[in-house]
Parts: sequence; structure tokens; C-alpha cells
Amino acid sequence: MPKKRIITSTLAALAALSAFGPAAMAQATAKKGQPPQTIASPSGSIVVSVAAGADLRWSVTMNGQPILMPSKIGMAFNSDKVIGKNPVIRSSKTASVDKTLRPVLKIKRAEIKDHYNERRIDFAGEYSLTVRAYDDGVAYRFSTKFPGNVEVMSEDAEFQFSADHKMYFPEETSFLSHQERQYRHIAISEVGNRFSSLPAIVEMNPSTATVRVAITEADLLDYPGMNLTGAANPNCLKGLFPYYPAKVELRGDRTERVVEREQFMAKTKGNRDFPWRVLVLAENESTFLDTDIVYRLASETRLADTSWIRPGKVAWDWWNANNIYGVPFSAGVNTETYKHYIDFAAENGIEYIILDEGWYKLGDLMAQTQDINMDAIAAHAREKKVGLILWVVWKTFDVQMAQALDQFEKWGVKGIKVDFMQREDQWMVNYYEKVAIEAAKKKLMVDFHGSYKPTGLYRTYPNVLTSEGVLGLEQSKWGELASPDGAVTFPFMRMMAGPVDYTPGAMLNATKADFKPINNRPMSQGTRCQQLAMYVVYESPLQMLADSPSNYRREPECLSFLSSVPTVWDETRVVSASIGQHILTVRRSGSDWYVGALTNWDARDLVLPLTFLGAGQWEADIFMDGPNADRAGVDYLRELKSVSGQDTLKIHLAPGGGWAAKISRKRP
Repeated sequence: MPKKRIITSTLAALAALSAFGPAAMAQATAKKGQPPQTIASPSGSIVVSVAAGADLRWSVTMNGQPILMPSKIGMAFNSDKVIGKNPVIRSSKTASVDKTLRPVLKIKRAEIKDHYNERRIDFAGEYSLTVRAYDDGVAYRFSTKFPGNVEVMSEDAEFQFSADHKMYFPEETSFLSHQERQYRHIAISEVGNRFSSLPAIVEMNPSTATVRVAITEADLLDYPGMNLTGAANPNCLKGLFPYYPAKVELRGDRTERVVEREQFMAKTKGNRDFPWRVLVLAENESTFLDTDIVYRLASETRLADTSWIRPGKVAWDWWNANNIYGVPFSAGVNTETYKHYIDFAAENGIEYIILDEGWYKLGDLMAQTQDINMDAIAAHAREKKVGLILWVVWKTFDVQMAQALDQFEKWGVKGIKVDFMQREDQWMVNYYEKVAIEAAKKKLMVDFHGSYKPTGLYRTYPNVLTSEGVLGLEQSKWGELASPDGAVTFPFMRMMAGPVDYTPGAMLNATKADFKPINNRPMSQGTRCQQLAMYVVYESPLQMLADSPSNYRREPECLSFLSSVPTVWDETRVVSASIGQHILTVRRSGSDWYVGALTNWDARDLVLPLTFLGAGQWEADIFMDGPNADRAGVDYLRELKSVSGQDTLKIHLAPGGGWAAKISRKRP
């Protein structure tokens, strides 16, 4: 078996030469007499510099302080093509862009400000480097103009820091991964041969809390996804990539393991743009929740007609194990149960239901299980005007794609949940795009489960509404990883990359002492109001209601909130946030405002100025942790309160707690 190769990719932040290391930059360029190429962000606070010496390096400063030291970037191809080695600059040009993007799906906001300065550097050898500087981050990408197809043998992407900073490291143990990881808080020097998926955050000068840097990628198409590992220098991280599969073995109906890899990372067109290597720079941690830089860097929408793409909420069967009670039939994976889900959705304005694992005979999408009649279920859904979403194993779907899509179209299915991909090599990255394209032809929306982090596919193909890649609520069925500590940690990294299918909505809520993982009768860790607040804090245009219709019917007040909360937003404001501690977010939909606050296992008091309301009188419908929520997680209070833009609300959060509100203008 060919030896697997490890590749480095250098995303090093470069800065004004006078800010740091002028001698180093000068030495790097002296051999060719090529002056460094710089570009500053629109505000001038961030400066990127590219040096072309014996190799190609870039660096970044923020407010005159070094973020990344000069770091090597480059790529090697077959036929001895190497870019970034002894580079010769042919030309360079800059551009300033200030435009407004209007996304098909308003994940954070209806309008996205896309304001950046860019430098494109053309080199001898038919390749270019494009560097962008935003006020919230920087990015670079290579472009090549080689004839025909090429094989990418390696990529250098180093992240050279000035000191051995601490970082949040979503450690992986294998390239076969759902990327559902805990965030290790370790020093860069501790990484060594370990590796992580993306995004990850490095803390710059944590003693003074000046800047934090998130590392991720964008516009990942026809290329393997990047991971991070250690380097010889203890202050350095470098890119690590899965090489192209040469031989795979299928285990069961879903787990395809790569048992042999090629000597190349990717086989692709020689004339193309490669993925963006991205840094998000934050003086305030709320930047990680507010930024939409991955969307801005992604390729523009490739669908001509997007009018059929409808975000919404989904009544979900699998997490609650179809535990419906108080009904005159035996609940389970059967036609009567799904008709009941459809009725529940129709009664409460919920747009979709999902049929998860069990509706078809595993291994054959065209064979329904014994107690499922899809024709009858589909007819009932049409009558009640509720959309159907069908779960599929990725491998079975790949084998039967054309036939299955034709059948789904006949049933009037609105979406698919594609599960268990567990890889991000080039083959699998291309599979994601194939699914997005073929699903769009049938006007099907897509939820990628068992997936890698988003990289902007949700802009390029907006029928891709959401994806997993997170330690979500499903973990509570068998363990303790879906905790309030994680609930206020992953949004700064995983959710920064794009929509997240966390699947909130538990109505059985436990304190830390009372929680027990019960697969068929699951509960959540933390309070009831933490579950409600997740619908405001977490971003997913296709948002699950994880619990049983029977449990929701027992909680009409909470169901009224969940029925009304939107899944897309006209405006987002992060009021207060700290990684692993708390999040307080305000979002607007139309004229209504929604507020969500989450805390870790520590009780916490927050303050919310209501200045965002503007003039006039408003009514706040508030769900807050009850006085006994520290002993009974289900305890909550509901309060209707008249408020104005001059008011300030005091928010108390119990351990593992939450606070949610809908604020509407009072009618005359």
C-alpha cells in the first residue's frame, strides 16, 4: 500500500514590514530584489504582506501587532510543477470591493456587507496568488492556468505564530470522522502528531485577551478538506490533507473505509481556483458568532431558480424513538405514526416532518419496510400541506440516485437527509456537490448529516440548508457530551463555518446530577429554557424539533414559542459572548425581535439593553429559568412584559440555563 503523505498548507498572516520582522521579510526577498506585496483591510487595521524569496511567504498584522509570522505557502503538482518555490512576480494589481450580498437563505441577515481589499499577484509559471483583507479576517487562494488535468501532490499551509499560544483544538483520531469533536484547550506545542478538523481557534496573548484567530477554509470544491497538525517549530501549525482513495472497503450499508490511498491529494483541472485559506481575527469573541466570511468567500449561487427553497422547522422522529403516547395505535416506524407527525406539524404551523432511519430496508431505497406505506404517507402530507424529508444512507443513495430521485419526485418529497459520509477526501467532497446538483434538479433540499464542516456550499447551492459536524443533542441518547459547556463552545468555531444541525428541542430536561443517557427516552442536560434559547442562538434554516409530539402537546406554552420562532433572520446582533461561558444573541425577523441566552454549567447574570427596539412600545413574551431550575431542569417561568427601547432587562441564568423571548410591537 502506498505510504500516506502528509501535506502542509501555509496560511501565515503577514503584516506591514515595519510592524514586525522587517529583517526577515527583507532577507526573504533580497535574493530576487522583489519588494513585498502588501494589502490592508478597509479600515487599515489589518495588513497582509506577501514575500517572494526562496519560497513564498505571507504574514499578517492587526493594529500594528504581529498575528502570524512569515509563513511558507505553496503547492506541488505532478510533472515537477511547483508553485511557491523561487517565485518570480510578473505583475500585481489591487482592487477594492464594497457591495451588498442578498443571500437566498437569510442565515444571519437579509443583507451581507462584502467589503474588502484584494491583491492578485501573477507569477512566472502560470499561477497566481489572491489575498483578501477584510476588517474581520484575511484569506488567500492559489489559482493555476496549467493545461489539461493535474495531480496535486502536496500543499504547504503553515500557520507560524510568534509564541506558543493556547488554542481550541477539535482533535480527530482518524480521517474517518463525523467531525463531532470536543475542543481540547491545549498549547500549540502540545499538538505534535495529533491533528484536528476545522475551524480551530488560537488565542493570541491570552493574558491580555487582545486577539483570537480562527483558522478555517472556504469554497472547498473538487479538493480534499484541510485539517491541522503540529510542525517542527513548536509555535507552528500546518495543514494536513487526506490523500485520494485508491481502495475502499464497505462495512455494512454505510461505512466505507479507505484502506489504500494514492500518492496524490487530488486529480483536478489545471486551470482553476483552489480553496481559500481563511483567518478570522477577533478582538471580541462575538466576532466569531457574527462573521459570515465563509459565505462571502464561497462561489456565487449556481442555481438559476431558487424560488422553491423553503426554510422551516421539522418534526423529527429518530431522537425521541417515535415515542408517541395517548393515541389509538401502536407507535413506531409505521404509517399511522407518520400520519400523526403530519397532523401535529399541520396543527402547529411546522413546515416539515422527517422519516429517519427505518422507513426503507437498509441497502435498498426502493424497498419500504413492512409497516410503511409511502404512497399513503405522501398523500396525507399533501392533504395537510406538510413537506416530507427522507433520510438516506449516502452509499445506498449514491448507488440508486437516479431511481431514488425519480421516486422521491413522484411522492412529492421536499428534502433529503444524507447521512454517514464521514470523510472529506476529494472523492467525498465531489460527492457533496453531486448530491446538491442532482437534488436541485428535483427541487429537493439537502441536510448533510455525518458530515464535515461547511465551507460555503450553502451559498453555491442554496438547496443545501444545513449540516451536522457537531456534538449535537443526539449524543444525549448515549452519553454526556451534549452538555451546556459544549453548547456555548462549538458556536464560536463550528457554527462560524455555517449552519449547524444540532437538533434541539428536548422537553425532558435534567440537571448535571440528574442526567442519565437513555436511548429510547432521551433527556437533555441543562434547563428547559436553554433548549428554547437554542432556537435563537443556533443557526439552521432547516431546524429540527427533536422531541415527541406527545411531549410537546404536554407543554403548550413552550410549543407556542417553538411554533413561532423563525429559522432565517433579517438581522443578527451578538450582544455578549465568551467562548465556553455564555452567549447572548438578538435577532430580528420582520418587525419582531427574538432573544436567546445560554450559559455553561455556571449560573450567570447578564444585562440586555433594549436600545435595538427603537421608538414605541413593545411587549416581551419571556421564557426564563424558574427559581428551582437548579434542582429541576424543567422548571421555567413565562412572563409577558411591556418594554421600550429605553429599558434594560436583567437576565438570570441557572446552571446550564437559558433565557428566550419574543418581542413584538404593541398594537394601537
